[in-house]
Amino acid sequence: MFAPLKIIRIETFADEFVGFTRITDETGAQGWGQMSTYHSDITARVLHRQVAPWTLGVAITDLDDHLNLIQEREHKFPGSYICRAMGGLDTAIWDLRGKQAGKPVTALLGGTPGPLRAYASSMKRDITPADEADRFRRLRDRHGFDAFKFRIGAEVGRGRDEWDGRTEEIIPAIAGAFAGDDVALLADANSCYSPEQAIGYGRMLADHGISHFEEPCPYWELDQTRAVTEALAGLPIDVTGGEQDCWLPVWQWMIDMRAVDIVQPDVMYLGGMARTLQVARMAQAAGMAVTPHCANLSLVTLFTMHLLRAIPNAGKYLEFSIEGADYYPWQQDLFVSDPYAITDGMAEVTDAPGWGIEVNPDWLARSSYRCSEIG
Repeated sequence: MFAPLKIIRIETFADEFVGFTRITDETGAQGWGQMSTYHSDITARVLHRQVAPWTLGVAITDLDDHLNLIQEREHKFPGSYICRAMGGLDTAIWDLRGKQAGKPVTALLGGTPGPLRAYASSMKRDITPADEADRFRRLRDRHGFDAFKFRIGAEVGRGRDEWDGRTEEIIPAIAGAFAGDDVALLADANSCYSPEQAIGYGRMLADHGISHFEEPCPYWELDQTRAVTEALAGLPIDVTGGEQDCWLPVWQWMIDMRAVDIVQPDVMYLGGMARTLQVARMAQAAGMAVTPHCANLSLVTLFTMHLLRAIPNAGKYLEFSIEGADYYPWQQDLFVSDPYAITDGMAEVTDAPGWGIEVNPDWLARSSYRCSEIG
């Protein structure tokens, strides 16, 4: 049980792509968090309009209950933006608690600092299969990755490919690049396929040794995804999904109906650590593993690292984006010291208190600033 926390100030620093939060309690202690990436400037306005009024000056003893209160008070707005904004509050609270206790957040959750196996996660569909295979091999040689994810189909592509024949080419190309090697291979369809298409590609993936098939059908069509999961049962491939979902009753429904084999909440889309822990507990009760979505190197990957070191049903690996400035120019120079390094295919959760990061003052100076405070 944590001591009551009364927040007197909530600050946001945002641009279009990423937004940080800083909270101050009545003692002057501070914690840093992050709202979800993408349209973060809009999310910041939601936080100040719809989260801050129910938070400032309130003695928070039960974070889950407080987040429930916010959603109840804002019951006409149950969607993604308020969850993205609540994540900024939630993660700042965990940082403040960690600093007060002198412990990393993972220790507050019952975990320990230490290593995590990471998979190299490609975000690109405009890359040729040969070039993708080449860069995966270079990453294996340079950083020791032994797991890799590539993209198939077109993103929310209504059954189309990025270009004709790309998926049929990239599956054997990636599998062939690691023939005989002890590596894990994953594929992500990003809501592309009908069930019939997804079942066909799922069998093709399994035939080539790919063991993870992510978001095969439009994510909101849970019955379609369940049909794929059921059709591929017995093959050496897991159907996975859930990154987009932010509403806890949908998560319970998804798990109860066994729409997927492995659940993939995103800490930022879902509304923070407390909400993600709830999903992890739902999955644990159903005997399901959790392999969260964390597709960029803002703080979402660090949050996920702390989570995975703590939950008993953590999946096999951490998603780790391999895209740099050409793909994510906005994720450059966010921190004073880079919290991300891969050695022998492993990321590391340190024993630094809280999240153990310092946001780059130069980035903060360029951001759009807003403040809500008592009085």
